[in-house]
Amino acid sequence: MPLTVWGLAIAQALLSSGNILLVSVSALIGRYLAAEPWLITLPVACQFLGLILSTLPAAHLMQRLGRKSGFVLGNLVGLLGTWVALQGLASTSLALFACGTFLIGVAIGVGQQYRFAALEACDSGLHARAISLVMAGGVLAAVIGPNLAVWSRDWYPDNPYGGAFYGLFGLYLVALLLILLLPLPVARPVDRAEAVRSYRELFRQPLLLAAVASGMIGYGIMVLLMTATPLAMDHHQHDFPATASVIQWHVLGMFVPSFFTGHLIRRFTTRRVILWGCSALALSVAVNLSGQGYWHYWWGLLLLGVGWNFTFIGATHLLSFSYRPAEKAKVQGINEFLVFGAAAVGSLFAGQGVVLLGWSWLNLLSLPWILLVFALILRLDRRSAATA
Repeated sequence: MPLTVWGLAIAQALLSSGNILLVSVSALIGRYLAAEPWLITLPVACQFLGLILSTLPAAHLMQRLGRKSGFVLGNLVGLLGTWVALQGLASTSLALFACGTFLIGVAIGVGQQYRFAALEACDSGLHARAISLVMAGGVLAAVIGPNLAVWSRDWYPDNPYGGAFYGLFGLYLVALLLILLLPLPVARPVDRAEAVRSYRELFRQPLLLAAVASGMIGYGIMVLLMTATPLAMDHHQHDFPATASVIQWHVLGMFVPSFFTGHLIRRFTTRRVILWGCSALALSVAVNLSGQGYWHYWWGLLLLGVGWNFTFIGATHLLSFSYRPAEKAKVQGINEFLVFGAAAVGSLFAGQGVVLLGWSWLNLLSLPWILLVFALILRLDRRSAATA
């Protein structure tokens, strides 16, 4: 595997560590700064907004300037965001802190392009393994993120959670230095004579439709049920250590399979791996519906993580067969916008879903979407899917 792919895997680990770190502290800081209860999640909402709004511009910017310049700019925005967030903490300003998390969200949106950069850094026969390796950086993040949130509690004198942003600053700085050292592919001039299809024409391709739906629904369902799980466990009288254990194993289920997902794709085809992912998601729902004991949640969330891994990595690989070189930025950008838009919807709906519908109905409402992806992948022409 080329050195560049390994470097991108480390960069992805640093990015994911920052994401987990933010998840650990943003809502708690919002509660500290907010004057009204409904404003507590404003920093989290601003982070998602920055992520979603940056996806399309980031893809087009990188096609014009190259991956290295795009990633450098993204990390610089992340460094600026951490500084603005610290100023918000120092002045106890929720608005300023939320501006900081918005900028950090933009940096996260740019960093989502790491897996596409890995595709360009190796031969087509290594694409599936390259995507898997980059996503496997999440295993390291599962260790760094939560521990950094704990270690940094004494770094900032006025707020026990402010030190997390010094830690986040350090992560972005290391990622910036790493990107500057990596021999990333330079920008290639786009052939202006090559026709670029409209979104309507592009989405008439069953391959693209299946790839985007797999990424959207796999990510959206995963975030929905993962975010709702702590609320459901608390409702069913599980203590916090039990909830933390379930979430930790869920994160491992998300990223540990990445070490062999690429090999599975090469051996059994992308189509079959995505179908296995849909099956794991459906099995997760079945386990969640079968009871509310600790092991029900443990197995349900572990299967949810594995299902996300297979659908997301499979979708990324499938997507790479659906566009021409001149359409790369357009397709990658709209894919990221839709996938992370679905994740944002899942995150925002989770709390209200548990309160209004209950844990069981929330799981039942996930099933039709999982079956939709299953149907879209099944109907792909076997020869084109096998090539992917």
